[in-house]
Amino acid sequence: MKKHICVLTAAFLGLSVLLGGCGGQTGGAESSQAQTSAQAQEESQQQESGVNDSGESQASEAAQTDGQSQADSAGETEAADPNAIRVGSLNGPTSMGLAKLMDEQAGGEASQSYAFTMAGKADELVGKIANGDLDIALLPANVASVLYSKTQGNVKVIDINTLGVLYVVASDDSISSISDLKGKTLYMTGKGTTPEYVMNYLLEENGLTASDVTLEFKSEAAEVASVLKEDPTAIGVLPQPFATAACIQNENLKTVLDLTEQWNILNGDTGSMLVTGVTIVRSDYLAENEEAVKQFIEDHQASASYTQENPADAAELVAAQGIVEKAAIAQKALPYCNIVCLTGTEMKDALEGYLEVLFEQDPQSVGGNLPGEDFYYIP
Repeated sequence: MKKHICVLTAAFLGLSVLLGGCGGQTGGAESSQAQTSAQAQEESQQQESGVNDSGESQASEAAQTDGQSQADSAGETEAADPNAIRVGSLNGPTSMGLAKLMDEQAGGEASQSYAFTMAGKADELVGKIANGDLDIALLPANVASVLYSKTQGNVKVIDINTLGVLYVVASDDSISSISDLKGKTLYMTGKGTTPEYVMNYLLEENGLTASDVTLEFKSEAAEVASVLKEDPTAIGVLPQPFATAACIQNENLKTVLDLTEQWNILNGDTGSMLVTGVTIVRSDYLAENEEAVKQFIEDHQASASYTQENPADAAELVAAQGIVEKAAIAQKALPYCNIVCLTGTEMKDALEGYLEVLFEQDPQSVGGNLPGEDFYYIP
């Protein structure tokens, strides 16, 4: 078993996922990460320094290494143009929709000057937003809510950049609905974080209780993949691009349930959606640079559309930026990463409903209280 875990871990190095809930490792919108983010923000107000990045996973470290060239170029851009809009994002799906814009900036073709920074952990971006070292950041949805609370409303969400990225993978073709999971054991990451909250919500809304389905938690996605490789009857819950990587490693596996679709079945009339990542701006920056922020939103929409419509070319850009290590995996994963750029009322309805579900599961996962109306930027 340890041998398989090592092999699969090596295969997954460089695949860093933002989890809104992406599995308790990276970019995941999880309550423990949100609490750490809040603590980091408070510490950053006391001292103008970065956030402690100890305890980072191997996958995040590898992704950071892969993304170093992009971070370096972002630093050069910032030094060349002190008026550049400073944008921070995470390695993984929440940055995939920015790949085209990053490429345009590197080639001098962007509509305005940007300085991009990528990180392996949300805490790093939270500290920079709190310090004023970033103007815009792409973060897990619940981390943005926590930051709103801790900064007394000094951040606003301007778009949703990624919807749900959680998938049920198995070799069992008989699973086509949540109710088909009755009597099964699910292997997943994210104990006490948003993946668990989302799964519990979906089970409850489909009439299943804790006694009907066993959730077996592992510390990282590679462990889940190892279980799936060892036991052909096992069922896993994995975020993208880990779900795609697992299926590549094991040809008997397939995605049998898209948890975003299952969420939509329950919430189709409300506008609520399963949200992974959002884009926020410092409120004070927005007040002084609203036109520049509006232009960023347009640029982000165009970049995300390019990613959706040109997966093969976009995958090359994603790999070149170090967001995912290999273009082949990025291309296979992109159709399932739910890259979007939702704004305005659609954004508000989708995010409000999602945060309400998290609040009901654990109020601290969203900062103790739901954010106010001023959290949502609607031009």
